[in-house]
Amino acid sequence: MYYDDIAIYSSFLYEVVRVFHTIIEIGVSVTENVVTKADVRGTASGVMFMAFFGTVWADIGIGGLRVSVAIWLMILAILIGAALFFSGIMMIRQSRHLPNTNKFRNAKNVEKWFNIVFAVEFVLIGIAAIVTNVIGHFDWFFPIMAIIIGVHFFPLAHLFQASAYYVTGMLLCLLAIVTLLFVPSEINVRGHSIDAWWTLVGFGSMSILWITSIVILTMGRKLLHIARSQ
Repeated sequence: MYYDDIAIYSSFLYEVVRVFHTIIEIGVSVTENVVTKADVRGTASGVMFMAFFGTVWADIGIGGLRVSVAIWLMILAILIGAALFFSGIMMIRQSRHLPNTNKFRNAKNVEKWFNIVFAVEFVLIGIAAIVTNVIGHFDWFFPIMAIIIGVHFFPLAHLFQASAYYVTGMLLCLLAIVTLLFVPSEINVRGHSIDAWWTLVGFGSMSILWITSIVILTMGRKLLHIARSQ
């Protein structure tokens, strides 16, 4: 059962990478002729956002394993997340010479709705934490949180015209729902108890967000390449 789960998880990751690779090609093919500083810096912000929260999800997954080497796994996760995060910072530095214009006609309106989406998300996560704790099923919290975070990507995808976010949101929701419906909350591996929901949702969400970060980073680097040839 345990090894079957690993095989399913590996197949899932392969499909995620394949879908995102298609998005990269489509996204770059429809890029506007003039690449601006706002284009690249918005992309870099997405890279850093996904890197940071992917690392948070890694911590959740590691906690579910209940192993003594958790600290070393966490250090590894932090190193990977930091590498992606600083790649975003480097992209911002490389965009300094680009035209300082914003392709969004109403940048203030975009910022307003961005803040609204995040405020609603955090309120819903807080409510989920309280409710699951009160009813004595806090083990449901992280799958429910993954669904809330997944749903919040849909308005962001529309807001920032980023098709990759639709896929990210869909995969996070699908991961959490499948976990709740078909995976036992705990499994035993050679006598060791693992919190399967926390582990699967944690590492699954980590993978989705880090892959999204890499996808966005790849698109950002292609934007910089286009900008240099303008």
